Amino acid sequence: MDKTLLSIGESALILGVCIETLRRWDKSGYLKPQYYTKGGHRRYSLEDINKLTNSSNQDKTICYARVSSHDQKTDLERQAIKLEQYCIKHNYTYEVIKDLGSGLNYNKKGLKHLLYLIYTKQINRLILNHKDRLLRFGSQLIFNLCKLCEVEVIILEETHNQDLQSSLVADVIELMTVFSARLHGSRSHKNKEHINYVKV
Repeated sequence: MDKTLLSIGESALILGVCIETLRRWDKSGYLKPQYYTKGGHRRYSLEDINKLTNSSNQDKTICYARVSSHDQKTDLERQAIKLEQYCIKHNYTYEVIKDLGSGLNYNKKGLKHLLYLIYTKQINRLILNHKDRLLRFGSQLIFNLCKLCEVEVIILEETHNQDLQSSLVADVIELMTVFSARLHGSRSHKNKEHINYVKV
């Protein structure tokens, strides 16, 4: 293969995005392949990829999307598409981070990666569909970090929709489950101690 032309997998690796993102970029016109093979495979120009990479280093936007459970994956894709359309409209160089997990979970892979990018000042802009997509509680701390690191925050929706209300219900149920489990575990531990004391 001509070394100045790259497969979709090679291009995605260099740009740090997934293959599906490149397919969407192709459909939207944001990044078109140099040509298609007879088998319909995309071939990208190394020069185009390098230009986009250099642009990314100067002004990079992160779009963050999250849902609470596996059965909401359709909504996750819908969030990602909306964020991408906004970036394309404003000619931003962007990357989408998608997370699957509760808004009460501070240990999600995507969230940790986002915090690292903010802290190391590798991005200029963070875009969310709604602030609760970041975290259910504690988003303001991350927004304060963004301000300190000179990262612009853009929130597309200021009002709750039905999906967010459903997500909030799921998070509240999870919160109750966690506290119930801890309370039950604490009682079990005390009961074991009492039993051991009686045996002695």
